Amino acid sequence: MLKVNNINMSYGDLQVLWDVTFEVRKGEIVVLVGANGAGKSSILKTISGLQNVSKGTITFEGENVSNINPSEIIKHGIVHVPEGRKLFNEMTVEENLIMGALHGEAKEKRNETIEECYLLFPRLEERKKQLTGTLSGGEQQMVAVARGLMSKPKILMLDEPSLGLAPVLVQDIFNIIKSINKQGITVLLVEQNVQSTLTFCDRAYVLENGKIVLEGTGQELLNNEHVKTAFLGI
Repeated sequence: MLKVNNINMSYGDLQVLWDVTFEVRKGEIVVLVGANGAGKSSILKTISGLQNVSKGTITFEGENVSNINPSEIIKHGIVHVPEGRKLFNEMTVEENLIMGALHGEAKEKRNETIEECYLLFPRLEERKKQLTGTLSGGEQQMVAVARGLMSKPKILMLDEPSLGLAPVLVQDIFNIIKSINKQGITVLLVEQNVQSTLTFCDRAYVLENGKIVLEGTGQELLNNEHVKTAFLGI
């Protein structure tokens, strides 16, 4: 479904991705794991068109989508839920969700999709007229994921959805991700919560210093000695 082939990317003179290659198959949950600064978020920004590829290609469903405008990327069904949520805090929950459905099919099916989101996140329906900035961190993360779903994604890219959440809410978010995937949405997930994500993903890639150094099923990487030492403290 998604193929990233030998991409390099830089912020000005600082190169942060080096010949990164990986793929995501339809229906999978694939996780990118690595320490802070490894390049995980930079990969998602490059796929979603927020940063340009200096070398290599990104293809989605067989079409080259390298370096095209983010507003066009989303029309292909590639949806990015960024780290830090990036919500409109002075708008209500429902207004934030509507902002995720401003194009094509997503706009046409907005009313139907918003009801689906409220079924998935009942708390958001209770708070739909509340200003998003007044919500708890867990509730704001729900808004961010729901806004992504409003765009009718074929692949949903989630950047650190558990960041800053209490442990009980982290498990809630992971359960929601699994539920979204069961509905037929492919998921590309960036996470520092390595042990939890490797237990439920289909496959994973490990990044170090902008390069992919390991890949395998979640269970294979859980059993990998380097992963145990570097990320699990074993």
